[in-house]
Amino acid sequence: MARHPSVTELCSLVLPSPLAERLFAHLFPGDGDEHGAVLVAGLARSPRGIRLLGRELFPARDGKEYVRGERGYRMLTGAFVTEKILHCRDESLCYLAIHNHSGADAVGFSSDDLASHKRGYPALLKIARGQPVGALVFARNAAAGDIWFSTSHRIPVGETRIIGSTIRRLYPAPPPLPKGRDATYDRQARLFGDAGQDLLARTKVGIIGAGGAGSLLVEYLARLGVGHLVVADPDRIKIVNLPRNIGATRWDARTWLTDEGCPTWLRQLGERIATTKVAVARRVAHRANRRVLIDPIFGDITHDDVAAKFIDCDYLFLAADTNQARLVFNAIVHQYLIPGFQVGAKVPVDKATGVVKEVFTVCRPILPSSGCLWCNGLISSEGLQREAATAKEQAVQRYVEDPEVVAPSVITLNATAASQAANDFLFAHTGLAHPDTSLDYMYFSPRRRLVRFDTPRKDPACGECGIMSHSRFARGVGASLPTH
Repeated sequence: MARHPSVTELCSLVLPSPLAERLFAHLFPGDGDEHGAVLVAGLARSPRGIRLLGRELFPARDGKEYVRGERGYRMLTGAFVTEKILHCRDESLCYLAIHNHSGADAVGFSSDDLASHKRGYPALLKIARGQPVGALVFARNAAAGDIWFSTSHRIPVGETRIIGSTIRRLYPAPPPLPKGRDATYDRQARLFGDAGQDLLARTKVGIIGAGGAGSLLVEYLARLGVGHLVVADPDRIKIVNLPRNIGATRWDARTWLTDEGCPTWLRQLGERIATTKVAVARRVAHRANRRVLIDPIFGDITHDDVAAKFIDCDYLFLAADTNQARLVFNAIVHQYLIPGFQVGAKVPVDKATGVVKEVFTVCRPILPSSGCLWCNGLISSEGLQREAATAKEQAVQRYVEDPEVVAPSVITLNATAASQAANDFLFAHTGLAHPDTSLDYMYFSPRRRLVRFDTPRKDPACGECGIMSHSRFARGVGASLPTH
């Protein structure tokens, strides 16, 4: 039997910015009148609360599907409601009726609205077969909701987040201002404001990979005052990590056991008992911010129990450069509508000569509406197959005359990508990003002092970020992640 939430649980709504733009254009065309629609949404549950994930919008045509009401001002027609609730039932999605009220910064349901919910929603719950149903009401700068999980369990929507190049937040009424300012963050709060600093303290950020770029992100975000970090990495510190992993020491690498002059069995022992990268990340974070809550996960994001720790984050950073890590990160972003960034540094080397071909770093915003890693050719099917092979199988596949060449890696290159991604996160999350901020991928070529921008592509038929019936987009718990 499905667990129904208690009335004390929190509920929020997440809308990709293109969907929100269509919704507001329909609700507020400039005539000052009331308009209606149906939003179809996925569902996500976690200890932080319940999230409704906006997937599809069906505007109701005035005079045809949104007509004069029998008891209230206006209403959706029975035929329109029936068509959409059956669609939600068949797709295992949530049905949300929408209309607008006048006003700007505060909004709520009228007594007629609430009475209509009581009359109609018990029947809709039966048709929906366990999926929640509900209603949303919007003003220009406010939103409220009434979500039914059963006839005896209803939850209000406390926050609506619109995910784009900047994050816009709508509430039923303006939230109270934070009380006072922590002197620690006085200088940066002069940029973000007390409200922005308070928002960072209430933010949960996931970092996939705690190596060169990931360890820098841990340092940056902890010092900025982010309140909760989730960091996953399956590796331990080695001596070759010391120039790049923030906070790592020779003790962590057990260098007195892993020195090349030591016996093989002793080096193997040292590698097995070396400090994990996530343990170093935890130490770094707590030194930077004694109040930060950090979940260090010694494991691989491709395992389902590890991936599950990231599905209620507010932002994600991908700092692990494997196709399988990209696959799972990409799925979480689009299935749970969590904005993210992919960061990294590349120094390709000619395998025959060892000559460095080029040096570049990347920062790619990966938003639920901007086109995914699959659409942009950044996940390789061949790479996925190769990474899934065992070490023995990989050795057999490798040509003797084509030996592996270890690519160079330098802390300053990682810092370029990580700092840009951290800045993008800061300005988007606090609402300070410019309204027409580009979502293009950024490539830095430090040898030439050049910056290149690539506009991401989006395939409407994509099974990850499209809204075809088979896609995972905004399905939340209604789809499985591509994990082991």
